[in-house]
Amino acid sequence: MGVFFSKLFSYFGDREARILVLGLDNAGKTTILYRLQVGTVVNTIPTIGFNVETVTHKNVKFQVWDLGGQTSIRPYWRCYYPNTQAIIYVVDSSDIERVGTSREEFHALLEEEELKDAILLVFANKQDLPGALSDAEVTEQLDLSSIKNRTWAIFKCSALEGKGLFEGLDWLADACSAAKK
Repeated sequence: MGVFFSKLFSYFGDREARILVLGLDNAGKTTILYRLQVGTVVNTIPTIGFNVETVTHKNVKFQVWDLGGQTSIRPYWRCYYPNTQAIIYVVDSSDIERVGTSREEFHALLEEEELKDAILLVFANKQDLPGALSDAEVTEQLDLSSIKNRTWAIFKCSALEGKGLFEGLDWLADACSAAKK
């Protein structure tokens, strides 16, 4: 009987996924991480290095690694690539001047062998700011429609208001669960 319940729990119990939260500095990565974990905005400072937290959602336990996005830190992202199931790539939709840089960094990630099977969730963040690019415009700017060899989705969001974050996390939990079957 104990074996039955053990197997039942392993089928319906928590699944785990290692997630990297990446994007340029000031995109809102840390604000998103703590909004997802504690449900409220936490005052943050620029991330020098990383933050790591566990976020459980829809029976998936996400080990979330939020990596600093400053130019000098980005080369070290690759140290965190092994065993990554998904990437949450955060774009500051209001930073139109740096969207080209964001695109370059994003496409460099797509070329990494250790991330070739990673699911991609793009958050078009800062939708609450005037002049922010829409999710369709971010899709075009990042050339997301050219991605044919992996599962991806984009969600517009506002980390400060909490809008769109849990819809994205719902999608990610479902995509991670489907990938493990």
